[in-house]
Amino acid sequence: MAEQVFATKGNLISTKKTLSLARLGYELLDRKRNILIRELMSLIDEAKSLRGSIEQTYREAYSALQLANITMGVIKPIADKMPIEDSVRLSVKSVMGVELPTVSMDKPKTEISYGLLQTNSQLDRAYIAFGRAKETTVTLAQVENSVYRLAVAIKKTQRRANALKNIIIPNSEETVRYISGALEEKEREEFSRLKVIKARKEK
Repeated sequence: MAEQVFATKGNLISTKKTLSLARLGYELLDRKRNILIRELMSLIDEAKSLRGSIEQTYREAYSALQLANITMGVIKPIADKMPIEDSVRLSVKSVMGVELPTVSMDKPKTEISYGLLQTNSQLDRAYIAFGRAKETTVTLAQVENSVYRLAVAIKKTQRRANALKNIIIPNSEETVRYISGALEEKEREEFSRLKVIKARKEK
């Protein structure tokens, strides 16, 4: 690459500027990667905790539903009358330019949506347990989606940082050395030429 560049002071200044920007870019990308990795690690810990709790929550919910079915018969007609969940809202927050989802949900209403005359406490337990499962699922969806997006962003950042560190910066350094060496050689030649001219004039 260096041999294709003309050895001029203008090219030397331009290449030094490119090298300086590449080093700054690498430093910024390295910082960004470290911040994203820290964010990712905290979310991975949260995701592990949520996965453990969500399994238990769903187990309890389905166990309560099974008991409700046993004690009341099939409860599908009651389930069909339940209101559709429409309180889940999605927004985004930015972490170092990476958009992460923020999923929110209105707090569940305290009143129940079915009559008490033909139901029992087992159905109440199932209703409450599935409410908890829904909240945990919403949180887990947010965390796991954020983990995926951060992992993709870290990979891209790492690839760009590697390109700067292993290709652009070494090539620019080599070009600076080549141009500097060529200019120094020209200066030495010019100095020698002037010395010869001066000696001839003195003769």
